[in-house]
Amino acid sequence: MNKTVNKQDFKPFISADKILPEFTGMSIFLGILLAVVFGAANAYLGLKVGMTISASIPAAVISMGLIRGILKKESILENNMVQTIGSAGESLAAGAIFTLPALYIWTEEWNMGAPNLLTITAIALCGGILGVLFMVPLRKALIVNEHGVLPYPEGTACAEVLLAGEEGGEKAKACFTGLGIGALYKFIADGLKLFPSEIETSIPGYKGAAIGGDVLPALLGVGFIIGPRISAYMLAGAVLGWFGFIPLIANIGSMGDVIMYPASIPINQLGHGDIWNYYIRYIGAGAVAFGGIFSLIKSLPLIVQTFKDAIKDYSSGVGGNKSVRTDRDMSMKIVLIGSLAVILAMMMLPAIPVGFGGALLIAIFGFFFATVSSRIVGLVGSSSNPVSGMTIATLIITAIIFKATGNDGHAGMIGTLTVGAIICIIAAMAGDTSQDLKTGFLVGATPFRQQYGELIGAVASALAIGLVLTLLNKAWGFGSNELPAPQATLMRLVIEGVMGGNLPWALVFTGIGIGVTIELLGLPVLPIAIGLYLPIHLSTPIMVGGVIRGILDKKLEKNDEEDKGVKAKIDSGILYASGLIAGEGLVGILLAIFAVAGLKVALNVNLGQIGALVFFALLTLSLVKFSVLKKD
Repeated sequence: MNKTVNKQDFKPFISADKILPEFTGMSIFLGILLAVVFGAANAYLGLKVGMTISASIPAAVISMGLIRGILKKESILENNMVQTIGSAGESLAAGAIFTLPALYIWTEEWNMGAPNLLTITAIALCGGILGVLFMVPLRKALIVNEHGVLPYPEGTACAEVLLAGEEGGEKAKACFTGLGIGALYKFIADGLKLFPSEIETSIPGYKGAAIGGDVLPALLGVGFIIGPRISAYMLAGAVLGWFGFIPLIANIGSMGDVIMYPASIPINQLGHGDIWNYYIRYIGAGAVAFGGIFSLIKSLPLIVQTFKDAIKDYSSGVGGNKSVRTDRDMSMKIVLIGSLAVILAMMMLPAIPVGFGGALLIAIFGFFFATVSSRIVGLVGSSSNPVSGMTIATLIITAIIFKATGNDGHAGMIGTLTVGAIICIIAAMAGDTSQDLKTGFLVGATPFRQQYGELIGAVASALAIGLVLTLLNKAWGFGSNELPAPQATLMRLVIEGVMGGNLPWALVFTGIGIGVTIELLGLPVLPIAIGLYLPIHLSTPIMVGGVIRGILDKKLEKNDEEDKGVKAKIDSGILYASGLIAGEGLVGILLAIFAVAGLKVALNVNLGQIGALVFFALLTLSLVKFSVLKKD
C-alpha cells in the first residue's frame, strides 16, 4: 500500500462500486462483545497502571479468527466493522477511568454513598456519542484531504493487518493464547493466591530505598507494546522517586521529629511506601500536569491550522448525500440534531450535574478538543495524544468559572469533574473514531456505516462501564494498592487545589520544576512523570517487557527495517501481549465479582517471593517464545 499516493489517485482495496457484507448482524454482535470485553479489560488496566492499550488490532485479529476461521466467511469489510465497534469500547473506557473514579473517592470521603449508576452511565453516554458526532464533519478534511500527509499510524497498521487476512488464523492463535495464559496466571496469583503478585525488597545500607515489582501479565504485555524507550523513561521516573526523593526525605526525617504536610506524623515513623503516598505522588502529579499542559501548548500551531481547515470545509459543505459509497458520511442533519439533543439533555437532566453553564462549556471545549485529538492522533498516534493535558486544562478553567460564579463546595467540585469527564471521553472517542475511519478509507469501507458502528460501540461500552467501575470500587476501592487510579487521583487533586487551595503546593511545584528540567533536556516529560507518579512496582515489570521488545527492535535496525521475519515476530509479540493484558483484565473483573460476593477461592499454600519470581520468569519465557523465538 503506497502511503504517499495523492488523494485523487488513491484507490481503496475494495473499490467504491463493489458491495460486500459490512454492517451485518454478526459484525455488530461480535463488535459489541469485543467493545464490552476490551472496555472492561482496559478499565482494569488503566486503573492499575494509568495507561490503556489500543484494541483495534486485537479486535481485527480476533474477528478474522472467528469470521474466517470458524464461520468460513471472507469479508474484509465485516472484519473492519468488528474492530471499529470493538475499539470504541476501549476508548470510552480510557476516558471514563481517567476521571470518574475521583467521584467514587469523593462520595466515600463525604459519606454520600456510592455514585448513582445512572449518573456514571449518562456521563459515559454523553461523552461517547458527542465524541463520535463531533468527528463526523472532520472526516473529509483530515482523512481524505490530508491523505499522504497525516499517517494515522494505528489506523494504517490495522488496515495492514486486515489486508493480511490470510494470516488471520495464526495471528488469532497468538492473541487467544495470550488471553488464556494471562487469565490463568492472574487467577493463580490473585485468585488462588499461590504466590504474591507484588514482591519487594529494601536496599541494605541505603535508608528509605526499595525496589519491587508487580509480577503480572498485563504489565509485561504493556512493556512489550510500548517498547524499550518508553519503558526506560517510566523506570527512570520511578528510580528518581524511589532511589532519590524517598531516601532523601527519609534521611531528613531521621534528624528529629520532623512533621511535613500533608502527613500528620513524623517522617521518621513513615515507611518508604508512606513517604511515596504523602509526598512523592504530589511531586509526580506536578510533573504529569506540566507534561500534559505543555504538550497541549506545543500543539497550538497544529490546533489553529486544524480549526482553519475544519471551518473551510464546513463553508464548502460537508454532506451525507455523496453518490460514491466510500464518500458517504452520516447525514449532517442527524449529526446536528443528535449533538443538540445530547447538549440539551446535559442541561436538563439531574443525573448529569453540570447545569446550563457546564453543558455550554462541554459543547465549546468538546468540539475544540475533538478536532485537536483527531488531528494529533493523525500525526503521532493515539498513544501520544495529550488527552490528560486537555482534561486538566478543562478542569482548571471550569473550576475557576464555577468558583467565580459561586458554584463551589461539593456540588461545584462534582460539576467540574463531570465536565472534565465528558470532555476526556469526547477527546478519546474522537481520536479513536478518526483512526478507525482511516482504516476504513484504506480498505474501502462505507464511512456512514462505520460512524454508526462507532455509536453502537460507544453506547454498548457506556452501558457496561458503570457496572465495571462500581464493581471494582466495591471490591478494592479506588486509590488502593490494587487500583491506584493514578489519572483520576490527579484530576481530583487539580479540582481540590483550585476549589479549596488545600494542595501541598511546594511539592507540586517541585514536580513542575522537574518537568521543566526534563523538557529542557529534550526528553519526553509524560512517561518519566508517570513513572515518578506511580510506584516502582509497576515500572520494573514493564521494563522487562520493554527489554524483550528491544531485542527485536535492535535486529530490525541492523537489517534496515526491511526484515519481514523480524516484523512478523514483533507483530506476533504485540498480539500475544495484547492477549495477556485482556486475559488479566477479564480475570481481574471476575475476582472483583468474587470479592463483592464474598466468595473465596484462595489456597492455603503460598510459594513466597521466590515462587513469584519463578512464575514470572516462566511467563516472560512464554512472551519470548511468541516473539523473539517465533519461527519465521
